Amino acid sequence: MRSMCAFVAVVLSVLMAAPRIQASPGPGQATAPTHIAGQAILDAAIQERARATDQDRETVRLFLERADVRAIAGKYGIDMRRAESAVTAMDASEIASIAAQARTTEGTLAGGQGSVTISTTAIIIGLLVLILLIVALH
Repeated sequence: MRSMCAFVAVVLSVLMAAPRIQASPGPGQATAPTHIAGQAILDAAIQERARATDQDRETVRLFLERADVRAIAGKYGIDMRRAESAVTAMDASEIASIAAQARTTEGTLAGGQGSVTISTTAIIIGLLVLILLIVALH
C-alpha cells in the first residue's frame, strides 16, 4: 500500500511539474480557436437540457397534485403550497433527482401494488421533506 501511495505521489508530482503542451498554429494558419461542436449544436444541447428540466418539474408538480400524496402530506402536517413553490426554486440536478423518485413512486401507485403501501408512504414523505429541506437551506 505504501509503495502504491509513493507511486501515485511521484506520478502526480511529474504531471504538476511538466510544462503544459499547447498546440500552436503553423505558419500561415489562423490563430482563432476552433471548436469541435458548432454553435447550432451547442444551442440545441442547451434547449434539450432546458426541456428535460421542464419535464422533470412537471413530473414533480403532477405528483404533488395527487390526492393520495396530498392526504399523506396533510396527515403529517406538510404544507403543500410551500412544497409546490419549492419545486420552482430547485436547480436542474435537484429536480432531476426528485423527479426520478417521483416517477418510481408514481409507477408503484399506478400499479396498485398494495403490498408496498408503507414504503410508498415513506417515499412520499421523504420527497416532501427533501423538497422543504432544499428550500430551507437555500
